[in-house]
Amino acid sequence: MDFNQQVIDEFRANNGRVGGPFEGGRLILLTTTGARSGNRHTTPVGYLPDGDRILVIASAGGAPRHPAWFHNLKANPVVQVEDGVFTYDAKATVLARPERDEIWARAVEADPGWAEYQTKTTRPIPVVALEQVAGGPPNASSWGAALRLIHDAFRRELRTIRREVAASGNTLGAQLKVNCLTACQGLRFHHTAEDTGTFPALETRFPELTPTIDRLRQEHERISALLTELQQTLDRNDPTTLRADVDRLITDLEAHLTYEEEQLIPFLDA
Repeated sequence: MDFNQQVIDEFRANNGRVGGPFEGGRLILLTTTGARSGNRHTTPVGYLPDGDRILVIASAGGAPRHPAWFHNLKANPVVQVEDGVFTYDAKATVLARPERDEIWARAVEADPGWAEYQTKTTRPIPVVALEQVAGGPPNASSWGAALRLIHDAFRRELRTIRREVAASGNTLGAQLKVNCLTACQGLRFHHTAEDTGTFPALETRFPELTPTIDRLRQEHERISALLTELQQTLDRNDPTTLRADVDRLITDLEAHLTYEEEQLIPFLDA
């Protein structure tokens, strides 16, 4: 419990970034309601991307019993998720076969450690889907800080994907493919929201920003083309060009995010 609290405190103090055994991994804080006590309990949990939802695995390190958070969400399936940018309510669904087995196979292929946990216990390790049902704005003190927070989350996720691609060699695993597609989906959603909401609002309030926003829109088109190329590579199941596609996307996106922050944050915070 002391270890968990240290991770929770570090996570919240650093917008989702932690060191130690979780460094560089995908981590959320999962808050459940006690099945017996009714008290709220927060636990650091690793997760897998899966499109509009995320997946958590009740491994408990291969312990003979399910973790307490799993029993809690079975009794009270509405949970709270903190991902370092947003805090939101989610509905937890314990996956049944064959969907559970398909996702378990993806997880094991991506990280054999999951299979090792299963060898330590006779219980089938559950897989749980978390789907957002309600949420709010980013956990930031200003709109400028919110923009940087969202950008940093994309930076971290793409760095993680680049490491996974490098480690995969000449194979394109199913979970790695899902990770890439989920990141692409998130970037498209973010840029669409800017093009249709943030940018017009800023242009109306600050007409002098029009040349800057025109450039940002052009960069969105360039990044969209790179996302399309990456998705085509994934559709072809072509690991030979995946690393180059990811590297090009990261290079262009990093330059875009840095320019956008330099130009827009002063106006957002105004």
